Amino acid sequence: MNMAFNFIIEHGQDGYLIAEASGFPGCRTQAKSYDELVKRIKEAVSLYLKCQKS
Repeated sequence: MNMAFNFIIEHGQDGYLIAEASGFPGCRTQAKSYDELVKRIKEAVSLYLKCQKS
């Protein structure tokens, strides 16, 4: 299933990138690279949606 969602990226003080998915409470993650950040935020949203189904 393909799904589109927005996420906000911030630069953390420690050099990490931080992402928060809009409309998905608690879906936040961090990574050193943009590519890894995108992978992790997709995973966070996927897990959020799995929890909502149960």
